Amino acid sequence: MPSMLDAVIVGAGPNGLTAAVELARRGFSVAVFEANATVGGGARTEELTLPGFRHDPCSAAHPLGINSPAFRAMPLERYGLEWLHAPLPMAHPFPDGSAAVLSRSVAETAASFGPRDAGTYRRLVKPFLPKWDVLVRDFMSLPMSSLPRDPVTLARFGLAGLPSSTWLMRRFRDDRARALFAGLVAHVIAPLDGIVTGGVGMVFALAGHARGWPVARGGSQSISDALTAYLKDLGGAVHTDYEVKRLDDLPPARAYVFDTSPTALARIAGLGDAYEHYRYGASAFKIDYALDGPVPWTAEEARSAGTVHVGASSEEIGAALRAASREGRAPDAPFLITVQPSIADPSRAPEGKHVFWAYGHVPNGWEGDLTDAMERQLERFAPGFRDRVLARATAGPPQLAAGNANYVGGDIACGAASGLQLLLRPKLSLFPYGTKHPAVFLCSSATPPGPGVHGMSGHNAAKAVWKRLRAA
Repeated sequence: MPSMLDAVIVGAGPNGLTAAVELARRGFSVAVFEANATVGGGARTEELTLPGFRHDPCSAAHPLGINSPAFRAMPLERYGLEWLHAPLPMAHPFPDGSAAVLSRSVAETAASFGPRDAGTYRRLVKPFLPKWDVLVRDFMSLPMSSLPRDPVTLARFGLAGLPSSTWLMRRFRDDRARALFAGLVAHVIAPLDGIVTGGVGMVFALAGHARGWPVARGGSQSISDALTAYLKDLGGAVHTDYEVKRLDDLPPARAYVFDTSPTALARIAGLGDAYEHYRYGASAFKIDYALDGPVPWTAEEARSAGTVHVGASSEEIGAALRAASREGRAPDAPFLITVQPSIADPSRAPEGKHVFWAYGHVPNGWEGDLTDAMERQLERFAPGFRDRVLARATAGPPQLAAGNANYVGGDIACGAASGLQLLLRPKLSLFPYGTKHPAVFLCSSATPPGPGVHGMSGHNAAKAVWKRLRAA
Protein backbone atom coordinates (compact mmCIF):
# COMPACT_ATOMS: atom_id res chain seq x y z
CA MET A 1 0.00 0.00 0.00
CA PRO A 2 1.47 3.41 -0.92
CA SER A 3 2.26 5.83 1.92
CA MET A 4 -0.51 8.16 0.66
CA LEU A 5 -3.54 6.73 -1.10
CA ASP A 6 -5.60 8.76 -3.50
CA ALA A 7 -8.87 7.52 -2.02
CA VAL A 8 -10.08 5.41 0.88
CA ILE A 9 -13.60 3.98 0.71
CA VAL A 10 -15.42 3.17 3.95
CA GLY A 11 -18.02 0.44 3.37
CA ALA A 12 -18.02 -2.34 0.78
CA GLY A 13 -21.64 -2.18 -0.32
CA PRO A 14 -22.50 -1.83 -4.02
CA ASN A 15 -22.08 1.95 -3.93
CA GLY A 16 -18.76 1.87 -2.10
CA LEU A 17 -17.39 -0.81 -4.43
CA THR A 18 -18.64 1.08 -7.49
CA ALA A 19 -17.00 4.29 -6.31
CA ALA A 20 -13.75 2.39 -5.77
CA VAL A 21 -13.90 0.82 -9.24
CA GLU A 22 -14.63 4.13 -10.94
CA LEU A 23 -11.63 5.75 -9.26
CA ALA A 24 -9.31 2.80 -9.89
CA ARG A 25 -10.29 2.74 -13.57
CA ARG A 26 -8.99 6.28 -13.82
CA GLY A 27 -5.63 5.47 -12.34
CA PHE A 28 -6.15 6.47 -8.72
CA SER A 29 -4.83 4.32 -5.86
CA VAL A 30 -7.80 3.01 -3.86
CA ALA A 31 -8.44 0.87 -0.79
CA VAL A 32 -11.78 -0.22 0.65
CA PHE A 33 -12.38 -0.90 4.36
CA GLU A 34 -15.39 -2.96 5.45
CA ALA A 35 -16.47 -3.67 9.05
CA ASN A 36 -18.09 -7.03 8.27
CA ALA A 37 -16.29 -10.25 7.44
CA THR A 38 -17.55 -10.19 3.84
CA VAL A 39 -18.21 -7.54 1.23
CA GLY A 40 -21.71 -6.85 -0.02
CA GLY A 41 -23.70 -4.50 2.19
CA GLY A 42 -27.21 -4.70 0.75
CA ALA A 43 -26.17 -7.33 -1.83
CA ARG A 44 -25.19 -10.49 0.05
CA THR A 45 -26.12 -14.18 0.07
CA GLU A 46 -26.08 -16.56 3.04
CA GLU A 47 -27.48 -19.90 4.18
CA LEU A 48 -29.92 -18.39 6.66
CA THR A 49 -32.24 -21.37 7.19
CA LEU A 50 -31.04 -24.85 6.20
CA PRO A 51 -27.92 -26.20 4.46
CA GLY A 52 -28.14 -25.81 0.69
CA PHE A 53 -30.71 -22.98 0.79
CA ARG A 54 -29.01 -19.77 -0.35
CA HIS A 55 -30.90 -16.64 0.71
CA ASP A 56 -30.40 -12.93 0.07
CA PRO A 57 -30.65 -11.16 3.46
CA CYS A 58 -31.26 -7.81 1.78
CA SER A 59 -31.91 -7.23 -1.94
CA ALA A 60 -32.92 -10.10 -4.20
CA ALA A 61 -34.44 -8.94 -7.51
CA HIS A 62 -32.56 -6.29 -9.49
CA PRO A 63 -34.50 -4.24 -12.04
CA LEU A 64 -32.27 -1.24 -11.31
CA GLY A 65 -29.11 -3.33 -11.26
CA ILE A 66 -29.47 -4.74 -14.76
CA ASN A 67 -30.41 -1.27 -16.03
CA SER A 68 -27.67 0.58 -14.15
CA PRO A 69 -25.49 2.71 -16.46
CA ALA A 70 -22.60 2.18 -14.04
CA PHE A 71 -22.85 -1.63 -14.02
CA ARG A 72 -23.45 -1.81 -17.77
CA ALA A 73 -20.21 0.10 -18.39
CA MET A 74 -18.20 -2.52 -16.45
CA PRO A 75 -17.19 -6.03 -17.64
CA LEU A 76 -18.84 -7.65 -14.61
CA GLU A 77 -19.85 -10.74 -16.60
CA ARG A 78 -16.14 -11.61 -16.83
CA TYR A 79 -16.14 -11.83 -13.05
CA GLY A 80 -19.10 -14.17 -12.71
CA LEU A 81 -22.15 -11.89 -12.75
CA GLU A 82 -24.98 -13.45 -14.74
CA TRP A 83 -28.55 -12.19 -14.74
CA LEU A 84 -31.28 -14.86 -14.72
CA HIS A 85 -34.91 -14.20 -15.63
CA ALA A 86 -38.14 -15.86 -14.58
CA PRO A 87 -40.80 -16.15 -17.34
CA LEU A 88 -42.53 -13.05 -15.88
CA PRO A 89 -40.71 -10.17 -14.16
CA MET A 90 -43.55 -9.49 -11.73
CA ALA A 91 -47.12 -10.54 -10.96
CA HIS A 92 -49.75 -8.95 -8.73
CA PRO A 93 -52.41 -11.52 -7.77
CA PHE A 94 -55.89 -10.66 -6.54
CA PRO A 95 -58.19 -12.52 -4.12
CA ASP A 96 -60.37 -13.82 -6.97
CA GLY A 97 -57.46 -15.85 -8.38
CA SER A 98 -56.66 -13.50 -11.27
CA ALA A 99 -53.54 -11.35 -11.58
CA ALA A 100 -52.17 -8.27 -13.28
CA VAL A 101 -48.61 -8.62 -14.53
CA LEU A 102 -45.55 -6.59 -15.39
CA SER A 103 -44.25 -8.33 -18.49
CA ARG A 104 -41.37 -7.47 -20.78
CA SER A 105 -44.19 -6.83 -23.27
CA VAL A 106 -46.11 -3.57 -22.85
CA ALA A 107 -49.06 -5.11 -24.69
CA GLU A 108 -49.22 -8.14 -22.37
CA THR A 109 -48.97 -5.90 -19.32
CA ALA A 110 -51.69 -3.57 -20.59
CA ALA A 111 -53.98 -6.49 -21.45
CA SER A 112 -53.73 -7.80 -17.87
CA PHE A 113 -55.37 -4.58 -16.63
CA GLY A 114 -58.50 -5.11 -18.71
CA PRO A 115 -59.86 -3.18 -21.71
CA ARG A 116 -60.74 0.00 -19.82
CA ASP A 117 -57.14 0.72 -18.81
CA ALA A 118 -55.03 -1.02 -21.45
CA GLY A 119 -54.83 2.01 -23.72
CA THR A 120 -54.11 4.37 -20.83
CA TYR A 121 -51.14 2.29 -19.74
CA ARG A 122 -49.72 2.02 -23.25
CA ARG A 123 -49.94 5.79 -23.67
CA LEU A 124 -48.23 6.30 -20.30
CA VAL A 125 -45.10 4.22 -20.93
CA LYS A 126 -44.64 3.90 -24.70
CA PRO A 127 -43.23 7.41 -25.32
CA PHE A 128 -40.35 6.73 -22.93
CA LEU A 129 -39.44 3.11 -23.66
CA PRO A 130 -37.56 3.69 -26.97
CA LYS A 131 -35.39 6.31 -25.20
CA TRP A 132 -35.01 4.37 -21.97
CA ASP A 133 -31.22 4.02 -21.94
CA VAL A 134 -30.68 7.76 -22.33
CA LEU A 135 -33.50 8.56 -19.92
CA VAL A 136 -32.24 6.28 -17.17
CA ARG A 137 -28.72 7.68 -17.51
CA ASP A 138 -30.02 11.25 -17.21
CA PHE A 139 -32.43 10.35 -14.39
CA MET A 140 -29.91 8.39 -12.30
CA SER A 141 -26.93 10.65 -12.94
CA LEU A 142 -28.51 13.83 -11.63
CA PRO A 143 -27.42 16.06 -10.06
CA MET A 144 -24.34 16.32 -12.29
CA SER A 145 -22.28 19.14 -13.69
CA SER A 146 -22.93 17.97 -17.26
CA LEU A 147 -26.17 18.70 -19.09
CA PRO A 148 -28.75 15.94 -19.69
CA ARG A 149 -28.23 14.01 -22.89
CA ASP A 150 -31.91 14.26 -23.79
CA PRO A 151 -33.37 17.21 -21.87
CA VAL A 152 -36.68 17.12 -23.76
CA THR A 153 -37.44 13.50 -22.82
CA LEU A 154 -36.24 14.08 -19.26
CA ALA A 155 -38.52 17.11 -18.96
CA ARG A 156 -41.50 15.14 -20.33
CA PHE A 157 -40.78 12.37 -17.86
CA GLY A 158 -40.57 14.92 -15.06
CA LEU A 159 -43.94 16.39 -15.95
CA ALA A 160 -45.49 12.93 -15.90
CA GLY A 161 -43.69 11.68 -12.80
CA LEU A 162 -43.37 14.73 -10.55
CA PRO A 163 -46.93 14.50 -9.13
CA SER A 164 -47.86 11.89 -6.56
CA SER A 165 -48.71 8.36 -7.62
CA THR A 166 -52.25 8.85 -6.29
CA TRP A 167 -52.67 11.66 -8.80
CA LEU A 168 -51.18 9.62 -11.65
CA MET A 169 -53.34 6.60 -10.79
CA ARG A 170 -56.47 8.66 -11.40
CA ARG A 171 -55.86 8.00 -15.07
CA PHE A 172 -56.86 4.38 -14.50
CA ARG A 173 -60.53 3.48 -14.26
CA ASP A 174 -60.19 0.10 -12.54
CA ASP A 175 -58.24 -0.96 -9.48
CA ARG A 176 -56.23 -3.71 -11.17
CA ALA A 177 -53.94 -1.15 -12.78
CA ARG A 178 -53.97 1.10 -9.70
CA ALA A 179 -52.99 -1.78 -7.41
CA LEU A 180 -50.10 -2.89 -9.61
CA PHE A 181 -48.83 0.68 -9.87
CA ALA A 182 -49.17 1.21 -6.11
CA GLY A 183 -47.06 -1.89 -5.56
CA LEU A 184 -44.31 -0.48 -7.78
CA VAL A 185 -44.25 2.75 -5.78
CA ALA A 186 -44.13 0.84 -2.48
CA HIS A 187 -40.55 -0.25 -3.20
CA VAL A 188 -39.37 3.10 -1.79
CA ILE A 189 -41.38 2.49 1.42
CA ALA A 190 -43.19 5.82 1.33
CA PRO A 191 -46.85 6.90 1.29
CA LEU A 192 -48.42 6.91 -2.16
CA ASP A 193 -49.38 10.59 -2.03
CA GLY A 194 -45.81 11.91 -1.86
CA ILE A 195 -44.29 14.05 -4.62
CA VAL A 196 -42.41 12.23 -7.39
CA THR A 197 -43.88 8.88 -6.38
CA GLY A 198 -45.56 8.75 -9.79
CA GLY A 199 -42.08 8.84 -11.31
CA VAL A 200 -40.91 6.05 -9.01
CA GLY A 201 -43.66 3.76 -10.29
CA MET A 202 -42.86 4.62 -13.89
CA VAL A 203 -39.14 3.90 -13.41
CA PHE A 204 -39.86 0.41 -12.08
CA ALA A 205 -42.35 -0.29 -14.86
CA LEU A 206 -40.02 0.93 -17.61
CA ALA A 207 -37.10 -0.99 -16.13
CA GLY A 208 -39.15 -4.18 -16.29
CA HIS A 209 -40.16 -3.58 -19.90
CA ALA A 210 -36.61 -2.70 -20.93
CA ARG A 211 -34.63 -5.54 -19.33
CA GLY A 212 -36.79 -7.34 -16.78
CA TRP A 213 -36.48 -7.86 -13.03
CA PRO A 214 -33.78 -10.53 -12.81
CA VAL A 215 -31.91 -12.23 -10.00
CA ALA A 216 -28.16 -12.81 -10.01
CA ARG A 217 -27.05 -16.41 -10.51
CA GLY A 218 -26.03 -17.79 -7.14
CA GLY A 219 -27.50 -14.84 -5.26
CA SER A 220 -27.00 -11.12 -4.85
CA GLN A 221 -23.54 -11.75 -3.43
CA SER A 222 -22.47 -12.36 -7.03
CA ILE A 223 -22.88 -8.64 -7.77
CA SER A 224 -20.64 -7.62 -4.89
CA ASP A 225 -18.11 -10.36 -5.62
CA ALA A 226 -17.88 -9.32 -9.28
CA LEU A 227 -17.29 -5.67 -8.33
CA THR A 228 -14.64 -6.74 -5.81
CA ALA A 229 -12.81 -8.99 -8.29
CA TYR A 230 -12.81 -6.25 -10.93
CA LEU A 231 -11.51 -3.73 -8.39
CA LYS A 232 -8.63 -6.02 -7.41
CA ASP A 233 -7.69 -6.53 -11.05
CA LEU A 234 -7.52 -2.74 -11.35
CA GLY A 235 -5.05 -2.64 -8.47
CA GLY A 236 -7.46 -1.73 -5.68
CA ALA A 237 -7.34 -3.33 -2.24
CA VAL A 238 -10.22 -4.56 -0.05
CA HIS A 239 -9.90 -5.02 3.73
CA THR A 240 -12.71 -6.76 5.65
CA ASP A 241 -13.22 -7.11 9.43
CA TYR A 242 -12.01 -3.51 9.72
CA GLU A 243 -14.31 -1.30 11.76
CA VAL A 244 -13.75 2.42 11.36
CA LYS A 245 -14.63 4.60 14.36
CA ARG A 246 -12.76 7.77 13.40
CA LEU A 247 -10.73 9.06 10.48
CA ASP A 248 -7.50 8.32 12.35
CA ASP A 249 -8.30 4.59 12.02
CA LEU A 250 -7.69 4.89 8.27
CA PRO A 251 -4.44 5.25 6.32
CA PRO A 252 -3.49 8.67 4.94
CA ALA A 253 -5.41 9.56 1.79
CA ARG A 254 -6.29 12.53 -0.38
CA ALA A 255 -10.00 11.68 -0.19
CA TYR A 256 -12.25 9.63 2.09
CA VAL A 257 -15.50 8.31 0.57
CA PHE A 258 -18.18 6.90 2.87
CA ASP A 259 -20.72 4.26 1.84
CA THR A 260 -22.44 4.76 5.19
CA SER A 261 -25.41 6.53 6.66
CA PRO A 262 -25.00 10.32 6.93
CA THR A 263 -25.09 10.11 10.73
CA ALA A 264 -22.28 7.53 10.77
CA LEU A 265 -20.19 9.71 8.46
CA ALA A 266 -20.73 12.73 10.73
CA ARG A 267 -19.70 10.72 13.79
CA ILE A 268 -16.57 9.20 12.20
CA ALA A 269 -15.41 12.35 10.41
CA GLY A 270 -16.19 14.69 13.29
CA LEU A 271 -18.77 16.73 11.39
CA GLY A 272 -20.99 17.30 14.41
CA ASP A 273 -24.61 18.08 13.56
CA ALA A 274 -24.08 18.30 9.78
CA TYR A 275 -26.97 15.91 9.14
CA GLU A 276 -29.16 16.54 12.18
CA HIS A 277 -32.23 17.15 10.01
CA TYR A 278 -31.82 13.98 7.93
CA ARG A 279 -34.83 11.70 8.44
CA TYR A 280 -34.91 7.91 8.59
CA GLY A 281 -38.04 6.19 7.38
CA ALA A 282 -40.16 3.12 7.99
CA SER A 283 -38.52 -0.26 8.29
CA ALA A 284 -38.94 -3.65 6.71
CA PHE A 285 -39.83 -6.87 8.48
CA LYS A 286 -38.10 -9.57 6.48
CA ILE A 287 -38.65 -13.34 6.33
CA ASP A 288 -36.54 -15.81 4.36
CA TYR A 289 -38.15 -19.20 3.80
CA ALA A 290 -36.91 -22.65 2.93
CA LEU A 291 -39.85 -24.33 1.18
CA ASP A 292 -40.66 -27.95 0.41
CA GLY A 293 -42.04 -26.90 -2.99
CA PRO A 294 -43.09 -23.81 -4.94
CA VAL A 295 -45.44 -21.28 -3.40
CA PRO A 296 -49.00 -22.53 -4.15
CA TRP A 297 -50.32 -19.28 -5.61
CA THR A 298 -53.95 -19.40 -6.69
CA ALA A 299 -53.16 -17.10 -9.64
CA GLU A 300 -51.31 -19.02 -12.34
CA GLU A 301 -49.30 -15.96 -13.39
CA ALA A 302 -47.76 -15.66 -9.93
CA ARG A 303 -46.30 -19.16 -10.18
CA SER A 304 -43.97 -18.11 -13.00
CA ALA A 305 -43.06 -14.62 -11.77
CA GLY A 306 -39.71 -13.73 -10.25
CA THR A 307 -41.32 -11.07 -8.03
CA VAL A 308 -44.85 -11.19 -6.61
CA HIS A 309 -46.57 -8.24 -4.92
CA VAL A 310 -49.18 -9.17 -2.33
CA GLY A 311 -51.87 -6.57 -1.71
CA ALA A 312 -55.58 -6.97 -2.40
CA SER A 313 -56.17 -3.42 -3.66
CA SER A 314 -54.55 -0.02 -4.04
CA GLU A 315 -56.48 1.11 -0.96
CA GLU A 316 -55.10 -1.76 1.12
CA ILE A 317 -51.55 -1.05 -0.08
CA GLY A 318 -51.88 2.65 0.68
CA ALA A 319 -53.24 1.91 4.17
CA ALA A 320 -50.31 -0.41 4.93
CA LEU A 321 -47.77 2.23 3.88
CA ARG A 322 -49.51 4.97 5.89
CA ALA A 323 -49.62 2.78 8.99
CA ALA A 324 -45.88 2.10 8.92
CA SER A 325 -44.72 5.52 7.72
CA ARG A 326 -47.11 7.98 9.40
CA GLU A 327 -49.20 6.29 12.04
CA GLY A 328 -46.39 4.52 13.89
CA ARG A 329 -48.00 1.09 13.87
CA ALA A 330 -47.70 -2.21 12.06
CA PRO A 331 -50.41 -2.65 9.41
CA ASP A 332 -53.15 -5.19 10.01
CA ALA A 333 -52.91 -6.36 6.39
CA PRO A 334 -49.28 -5.70 5.37
CA PHE A 335 -48.37 -5.15 1.75
CA LEU A 336 -45.73 -7.72 0.86
CA ILE A 337 -42.94 -7.62 -1.69
CA THR A 338 -41.89 -11.20 -2.34
CA VAL A 339 -39.25 -12.76 -4.58
CA GLN A 340 -39.00 -16.35 -5.82
CA PRO A 341 -35.29 -16.66 -6.72
CA SER A 342 -35.35 -20.40 -7.37
CA ILE A 343 -37.92 -19.97 -10.16
CA ALA A 344 -35.10 -18.54 -12.29
CA ASP A 345 -32.14 -20.08 -10.45
CA PRO A 346 -32.78 -23.65 -9.24
CA SER A 347 -29.23 -23.80 -7.83
CA ARG A 348 -30.39 -21.66 -4.91
CA ALA A 349 -32.06 -24.66 -3.21
CA PRO A 350 -31.76 -28.48 -3.15
CA GLU A 351 -33.54 -30.28 -5.98
CA GLY A 352 -37.31 -29.92 -5.73
CA LYS A 353 -37.05 -27.31 -2.94
CA HIS A 354 -37.30 -23.52 -3.11
CA VAL A 355 -36.14 -20.36 -1.39
CA PHE A 356 -38.66 -17.58 -0.89
CA TRP A 357 -38.00 -13.95 0.16
CA ALA A 358 -40.66 -11.63 1.62
CA TYR A 359 -40.95 -8.40 3.54
CA GLY A 360 -43.65 -6.09 4.85
CA HIS A 361 -43.43 -2.58 6.27
CA VAL A 362 -43.33 -1.58 9.95
CA PRO A 363 -42.39 1.62 11.82
CA ASN A 364 -38.75 2.55 12.26
CA GLY A 365 -37.25 0.71 15.22
CA TRP A 366 -40.37 -1.46 15.73
CA GLU A 367 -39.69 -4.46 17.98
CA GLY A 368 -42.75 -6.60 17.32
CA ASP A 369 -43.22 -9.76 15.23
CA LEU A 370 -45.03 -9.46 11.89
CA THR A 371 -44.67 -13.14 10.99
CA ASP A 372 -48.27 -14.17 11.61
CA ALA A 373 -49.74 -11.14 9.79
CA MET A 374 -47.46 -11.74 6.80
CA GLU A 375 -48.33 -15.42 6.60
CA ARG A 376 -52.05 -14.70 6.87
CA GLN A 377 -51.62 -12.43 3.83
CA LEU A 378 -49.74 -15.14 1.95
CA GLU A 379 -52.43 -17.70 2.76
CA ARG A 380 -55.06 -15.38 1.22
CA PHE A 381 -53.32 -15.66 -2.15
CA ALA A 382 -51.53 -19.00 -1.75
CA PRO A 383 -53.66 -21.35 0.39
CA GLY A 384 -51.50 -24.04 1.94
CA PHE A 385 -48.38 -21.87 1.98
CA ARG A 386 -47.59 -22.64 5.63
CA ASP A 387 -47.63 -26.37 4.85
CA ARG A 388 -44.68 -25.85 2.48
CA VAL A 389 -42.47 -24.11 5.06
CA LEU A 390 -39.44 -26.15 6.15
CA ALA A 391 -37.72 -23.30 7.99
CA ARG A 392 -37.86 -19.53 8.26
CA ALA A 393 -35.42 -16.80 9.28
CA THR A 394 -37.02 -13.57 10.48
CA ALA A 395 -35.43 -10.13 10.75
CA GLY A 396 -37.24 -7.12 12.15
CA PRO A 397 -35.80 -3.60 12.46
CA PRO A 398 -33.29 -4.44 15.27
CA GLN A 399 -31.92 -7.44 13.38
CA LEU A 400 -31.73 -5.56 10.06
CA ALA A 401 -29.86 -2.69 11.73
CA ALA A 402 -27.48 -5.12 13.42
CA GLY A 403 -26.72 -6.81 10.10
CA ASN A 404 -26.13 -3.57 8.19
CA ALA A 405 -25.24 -0.35 10.01
CA ASN A 406 -26.65 1.71 7.11
CA TYR A 407 -30.15 0.44 7.98
CA VAL A 408 -30.76 2.85 10.85
CA GLY A 409 -33.80 1.64 12.76
CA GLY A 410 -34.28 -1.01 10.06
CA ASP A 411 -34.67 1.57 7.27
CA ILE A 412 -33.34 -0.37 4.26
CA ALA A 413 -33.49 2.79 2.11
CA CYS A 414 -30.84 4.51 4.31
CA GLY A 415 -33.17 7.45 4.81
CA ALA A 416 -36.83 8.24 4.28
CA ALA A 417 -37.62 8.33 0.56
CA SER A 418 -40.54 10.69 1.01
CA GLY A 419 -41.24 14.37 0.49
CA LEU A 420 -38.36 16.51 -0.72
CA GLN A 421 -35.89 14.04 0.78
CA LEU A 422 -36.72 11.65 -2.06
CA LEU A 423 -35.07 14.17 -4.39
CA LEU A 424 -32.78 16.20 -2.14
CA ARG A 425 -30.64 13.63 -0.33
CA PRO A 426 -29.01 14.00 2.14
CA LYS A 427 -29.82 17.72 2.27
CA LEU A 428 -30.45 20.71 0.03
CA SER A 429 -27.19 21.14 -1.88
CA LEU A 430 -25.83 21.47 -5.40
CA PHE A 431 -23.06 19.07 -4.33
CA PRO A 432 -24.80 16.31 -2.32
CA TYR A 433 -21.75 14.01 -2.35
CA GLY A 434 -19.42 16.55 -0.73
CA THR A 435 -19.29 17.60 2.92
CA LYS A 436 -17.94 20.59 4.80
CA HIS A 437 -14.68 18.64 5.13
CA PRO A 438 -12.98 19.10 1.74
CA ALA A 439 -11.51 15.58 1.71
CA VAL A 440 -14.64 13.73 2.90
CA PHE A 441 -17.44 12.51 0.59
CA LEU A 442 -20.67 10.50 0.92
CA CYS A 443 -21.58 7.84 -1.67
CA SER A 444 -24.29 5.71 -0.03
CA SER A 445 -27.94 5.45 -1.05
CA ALA A 446 -28.51 8.47 1.18
CA THR A 447 -27.35 10.42 -1.91
CA PRO A 448 -28.97 10.71 -5.36
CA PRO A 449 -30.39 8.74 -7.05
CA GLY A 450 -31.26 6.96 -3.81
CA PRO A 451 -32.02 3.38 -2.72
CA GLY A 452 -31.42 0.26 -4.77
CA VAL A 453 -28.57 -1.96 -5.90
CA HIS A 454 -27.42 0.06 -8.92
CA GLY A 455 -24.14 1.64 -7.87
CA MET A 456 -25.09 5.02 -9.31
CA SER A 457 -24.68 6.88 -6.01
CA GLY A 458 -21.14 5.52 -5.92
CA HIS A 459 -20.59 6.41 -9.57
CA ASN A 460 -21.82 9.97 -9.10
CA ALA A 461 -19.79 10.47 -5.94
CA ALA A 462 -16.65 9.11 -7.65
CA LYS A 463 -17.05 11.73 -10.35
CA ALA A 464 -17.07 14.46 -7.72
CA VAL A 465 -14.00 12.91 -6.08
CA TRP A 466 -11.88 12.58 -9.22
CA LYS A 467 -12.67 16.13 -10.24
CA ARG A 468 -11.45 17.28 -6.81
CA LEU A 469 -8.32 15.12 -7.01
CA ARG A 470 -7.38 16.30 -10.46
CA ALA A 471 -7.89 19.93 -9.49
CA ALA A 472 -5.65 19.60 -6.43
